[in-house]
Amino acid sequence: MAGHAALVAVAALCVVAAQAHGQTTFAPADVGNAVASDHSAFDQSFDWSATDAWPVNGPSPVPAMPRLAAAGPPYQLLDPHVSVSPSGFAPGPYTNAPPLSPEPSAFNPLLNEFRAPPPQMVRHQPGGGPWTWQLLPDGLMYRSYLAGVREPRFGGVWNYERDIGWIWDIALGGRAGIIRYGTTDPFHPEGWQLDIEGAGFPRLDLEDENDLVSVDFRFGVPLTYRVGRFQSKFGFYHLSSHLGDEFLETHPDLTRINYSRDVLVLGVGWFFTPSLRGYAEAGYAFHSDVGLEWEFQFGFDYSPAYPTGPRGAPFFAVNAHLREEVDFGGEFVAQVGWQWRGAGAGHLFRIGAQYFNGMSEQYEFITDSESKIGMGIWYDF
Repeated sequence: MAGHAALVAVAALCVVAAQAHGQTTFAPADVGNAVASDHSAFDQSFDWSATDAWPVNGPSPVPAMPRLAAAGPPYQLLDPHVSVSPSGFAPGPYTNAPPLSPEPSAFNPLLNEFRAPPPQMVRHQPGGGPWTWQLLPDGLMYRSYLAGVREPRFGGVWNYERDIGWIWDIALGGRAGIIRYGTTDPFHPEGWQLDIEGAGFPRLDLEDENDLVSVDFRFGVPLTYRVGRFQSKFGFYHLSSHLGDEFLETHPDLTRINYSRDVLVLGVGWFFTPSLRGYAEAGYAFHSDVGLEWEFQFGFDYSPAYPTGPRGAPFFAVNAHLREEVDFGGEFVAQVGWQWRGAGAGHLFRIGAQYFNGMSEQYEFITDSESKIGMGIWYDF
């Protein structure tokens, strides 16, 4: 007992001494890993260039001693490469390691145990670990463009158009992984992945009993790749457009067009920071009806990459989509608002304002120009 008490006393003295010098330290592994940190002293940005670790909205990672598992007994030693921030911990390189509590009082050296923090305190790192084959993996290598109005997701925007009035543009769909050869990290996976995507994009006339004006349908199979900051995709998608029956009844003189496209698409993206992505994409329609062959789109997304917790975080995105069928005009879209990103696979919920200007996103009206502003909600798997 005397020897054990002496070790505890030495650990406590080490923590006090480190606090006096403005440092974060850990007690020896045989009595646990007590954390003493001053949250305000480390409230600073993360510099990716200084480390291979993923930014954690806090200071650069601090090496840690081996620690004990947060889950109940029997306790076992985990990977010693642990990153620390004032608001939580970033296990690495293995993101499935349970986090420690950021509160020093959560450690009991006599019981050798820690309390785990809430899920929003967990920070993630990219990559790491061996590449393996996985069926129906969690997470995506190449996520949908935030301001892309024809990207598969769940969402709806209540728009006011200067010539039409109030309309409701909706997206009902999503994207999911089928098979992966890569890492098992669902939040920032690396490797190759085959996805499946699909969505319907109906438009309702809010000023005429919510009649269905038109609806576009999209189905695709992209092959995606990601390593570090770079990502790419190559795939196929089919898109077709249709007028609503109710709209045809109230507009009997309107002639429907049979718009459809079968497209091969190549896209690339680059993360300037973990939260800021730039991208560009080209599509070639090897079969089309009404539409012509080429289309291009590019833009950037600012979306905090870490789990936000209940407070959320701001986001901003812009997208330009150019189409040969309208002499390489198209549409420009800007979005700004607030987002909430979950832990695990990083599912994303957003609410915000959207500005749209250009040729109609409903391809039954490809020759019509629209200028819209509205409020929307969006959810990405």
